[in-house]
Amino acid sequence: MFMKDSKQKIEKYHLHKAHPEKLQFQVYDLKSYRKKSGLKAAVPHSHSYYQVIWFFDAGGSHIVDFECLDIKKNTVLFINKDQIHAFDENLNTPGWLIHFNESFFMHSDVDMFLKYHLFNTGQSSCYEMDHKMAYVGSTYISLMQQELEQPNNFGSEDVMRYLLKSFLINLERIRRAETKNKIELTNTYELQYYTFKDLLEAHYNQCTSVQAYAEAMHISSKTLANITKNQVGKSPSQLIADRIILEAKRLLQFTSLQISEVLYRLGFEDASYFVKYFKRHVGVSPSDYRAKKYQGNSF
Repeated sequence: MFMKDSKQKIEKYHLHKAHPEKLQFQVYDLKSYRKKSGLKAAVPHSHSYYQVIWFFDAGGSHIVDFECLDIKKNTVLFINKDQIHAFDENLNTPGWLIHFNESFFMHSDVDMFLKYHLFNTGQSSCYEMDHKMAYVGSTYISLMQQELEQPNNFGSEDVMRYLLKSFLINLERIRRAETKNKIELTNTYELQYYTFKDLLEAHYNQCTSVQAYAEAMHISSKTLANITKNQVGKSPSQLIADRIILEAKRLLQFTSLQISEVLYRLGFEDASYFVKYFKRHVGVSPSDYRAKKYQGNSF
């Protein structure tokens, strides 16, 4: 059972936003954190940071954007920046919660790879750890906690960063082993695709021009099209539309904003054009999409 809340905005939480000098990383005991935050976390919300949630026990559910996930033993969820999610109302769920800002995490091509595979915008990432990996994961968490307790030790922040990355890399290895896909980062197109995705995430509600994104990357529109086609089988314009529609759905489903306010936030100036645009990509009008949501259905 999830709390329902009709509001004009989606609550967004930050990690040390007013104190950039503080360590941009934290590990919490999930049960203690939930009890301290009360039922606020059961209301759909977002973060400006990344979140890893490790549930020890099976039971309950978790909303990630438009999907309600059943929690199984040793489920790990990866919540991206700005992704909408909500816990259920059970405050006694044991587990771990890891928070970190992009400035703490992003320092190499490997980090970029993990960002766009574990923390995938518009798609929930949910892994189940077996007993062996749960043991390894617990060891990483214990080592992180030790470093957090001694922040003045030489190289402590670097140690925590390496431990976090090692933990995430091991989880990605699990997924790749299950899909029988090798982990590789040798494709130039892949890195350029990540650059495009970063630009898109920053400007999707201001710019829909493929040429503008290509120019920002110092490549041609044709090259950008080749990159996205090679990586995900979609054109740049399709990916731009996907990101706009994702945000439109979030605003329609999780806020009580008027349609006119939604289209304004997404950079549209003409209401009729927005309605046609949304219907072309989703199959129903914005108002019908919202109505279906209140009836308990989803798309």
